[in-house]
Amino acid sequence: MADEHVKTYPGAHIERNAVDLYRCAITEKLVEITGISSDLIYPALQWQNNPANGDLVLAIPRLRVKGATPDELGRKWADEWAQKPPPIISPPEAHKVFLRFNFAPKHLASIVLPRIFKLGKDYGLDPTNGLRDPSDPSKGKKRILVEFSSPNIAKEFHAGHLRSTILGGFLSTLFEGCGWDVQRINYLGDWGRQYGLLAVGWQRYSDPEKFESNPTGHLFDIYVKISALFKVEEEAYKAAAKAGEDASALENRGLLGEVKNYFKRMEDGDEEALSLWRRFRDLSIEKYKSTYSRLNIFFDEYSGESQVKQESMEKAEAILREKGVSEVSDGATVIKFEKFKAKDLQTAIIRNRNGTSNYLLRDIGAAIQRWETYNFDRSIYVVMSEQTTHLQRLFKTMQLLGPPYEEASKRMEFIPFGKVAGMSTRRGTVKFLDDILEECQISMHEAMRKNEKKYAEVSQPEQTADIVGISACVVQDMAAKRINGYKFDITRMISFEGDTGAYMQYAHARLCSISRKAGFSVEELHSADLTLLQEPHAVDLLRLMAQYPDFVIHTLGNLEPTTIVTYMFRLTHQLSSSYDVLRVVGAPEGPEVSKARAALYDAARQVISNGMTLLGLHPVERM
Repeated sequence: MADEHVKTYPGAHIERNAVDLYRCAITEKLVEITGISSDLIYPALQWQNNPANGDLVLAIPRLRVKGATPDELGRKWADEWAQKPPPIISPPEAHKVFLRFNFAPKHLASIVLPRIFKLGKDYGLDPTNGLRDPSDPSKGKKRILVEFSSPNIAKEFHAGHLRSTILGGFLSTLFEGCGWDVQRINYLGDWGRQYGLLAVGWQRYSDPEKFESNPTGHLFDIYVKISALFKVEEEAYKAAAKAGEDASALENRGLLGEVKNYFKRMEDGDEEALSLWRRFRDLSIEKYKSTYSRLNIFFDEYSGESQVKQESMEKAEAILREKGVSEVSDGATVIKFEKFKAKDLQTAIIRNRNGTSNYLLRDIGAAIQRWETYNFDRSIYVVMSEQTTHLQRLFKTMQLLGPPYEEASKRMEFIPFGKVAGMSTRRGTVKFLDDILEECQISMHEAMRKNEKKYAEVSQPEQTADIVGISACVVQDMAAKRINGYKFDITRMISFEGDTGAYMQYAHARLCSISRKAGFSVEELHSADLTLLQEPHAVDLLRLMAQYPDFVIHTLGNLEPTTIVTYMFRLTHQLSSSYDVLRVVGAPEGPEVSKARAALYDAARQVISNGMTLLGLHPVERM
């Protein structure tokens, strides 16, 4: 093979990544031409989003060569390269301060396709990324905690939780595929004043029959009712406090007082209060599990604010008090962050005037427990951007606690995302995630039925509609950078035209259809004469498929699922433009060309399947 005698360099994985092979070949030649160290050249060879700019590009200024301008060096090196070029690389093009390299078409298929066939579902992943020492796997994996989804029990599972669920699931799959030890944590909102409010509402509005038939739905209805009453008292309390009046009397009577007292009973360990809490929590988790399974999501740990130990919070409070970080103000314990070079974080309460813990203190306790339990290398919080100040306060407080928690703060990361607007269905405003998924399934099923012939070929149309509908929902969410908000548009989402999840599923199903019609066995595909794949459409497909592992590695850096989604649509568009040119069944060029093209399409199907699986989707074979 053309790649048998290429010298390898640190960081290259030529057995998994064809682009690394090309990097090594270019590096070897440039070292010979320039005398510059491979330590500088190899990492400077960057892949390009736009193939028109080359498969790999060298920014000459990165090599820090003195005595000549980068454009002069580029022309000189390109001329020297042409005297004895490596067979797998086309002669480079000098363009301003860049050297552009393209993979030679002659050997491209023989280099790229065998790697895809050999690695199968693992193509694109780098399992060494998560190793503590890639040269010695026995030293184990690095550990990452991913906190995501985190709905509040009995409260609306709003679009923010949906985005967190989708993004967190993707990031967990990404890191796990790249060799990390991943701990998926669902940190439920199952404690605090909102739960006290639900418990008081339960005492007033519970209906055993409704609870029996739909536990979480009934709890939500109770929460809505009691919240409407609570809102009036809460606004009066806030208005009094804003006006500078003593609001403590308002705080301790009416619903406000009932809620505070109930939550105080819970924190004091009152068994009657806790038994009701356990019942609601367990029911909610069971309901969540069935919903998450539709999204291919699972968790290693259903944690929550309730699981934070009093000892953890008290330990944090004692350290903060001893270090002079916290102080008492108007009966509450606070941190005035402006005293610690964090003016923007203002003042935050960590323990309320009545002695109960609050959200920030519970999060501090949870972070301490996680550090002591997992000794993590990274801990990421996939949370809506509205929580920026809260997360910054958490990280700053962990830093102020000093060793060993200061080290934990350096490993904690906030992965923010923007809002979703217009989250409603034809049956009204969304209450739960199930409403969203049900609407996607119904709408997709209706769209599929419009093509009666294809619909009749699908063995389980409703199940397929559910899978494709969920794909549509997920891809709409991941189509842009996560920090950007977007408008939830179900009509656009279920379309088979344009860059949608439904179209992505269609592209995979079409490749499966081509494979069925061609009828070649796996052995026949793997023994095809790949040198026959020289047409420009075939070469462009191969160039894109070769880049997939680099896109995955790039995504590990930016943690943006849109990087993979964008790649997937580039590949599906390239495929769409190739079908009429690269015919398989009845190809006029003959059976050997048919077999080679079938191998090309089967490799493309594998790459699309891998990308969809990474995004958390289940690829369908018929639709």
